[in-house]
Amino acid sequence: MKRRTVIGLSAAAIGSLLVGAVAAIAGVGYGAGRETMMRRMVAAAIDDALDEAQASAEQRATIHAARDRVFTTIQDHRQQRPARLDGMLTLFESDRLEDGMRTFRQEMEAEHNKIADTVSAALVEAHAVLTPAQRKTVADYVRSHRHAHP
Repeated sequence: MKRRTVIGLSAAAIGSLLVGAVAAIAGVGYGAGRETMMRRMVAAAIDDALDEAQASAEQRATIHAARDRVFTTIQDHRQQRPARLDGMLTLFESDRLEDGMRTFRQEMEAEHNKIADTVSAALVEAHAVLTPAQRKTVADYVRSHRHAHP
């Protein structure tokens, strides 16, 4: 190998290690980094909508508690992901896929229903604590900002 090639490969290897280390420290990709960022974005959007509606401290506390319950339910679901994948791979490797597929789907549907129920309960709580004018303001806020997320 030529000297330039060896130096280039060494630089590339060292650069890759540095990028990997920084990503691991920052939690990029897998892990809490992405989830933390999404939580912050959702919390900020909720707070912005509540600012527009001029929500009181009590209203905010109720809505924040509901939001936190949704976050917890989703986090619980995400933590089970490795176990679900292992179960699906075991099922795939088995001789009779059909035997376990129905049970696997029912378990997934139950988990998704739990998330949907938690989100629905949070919406009911927010609806109950806000006045009709505030609900209209929040709805208008969402309508005017949904262009960013079609």
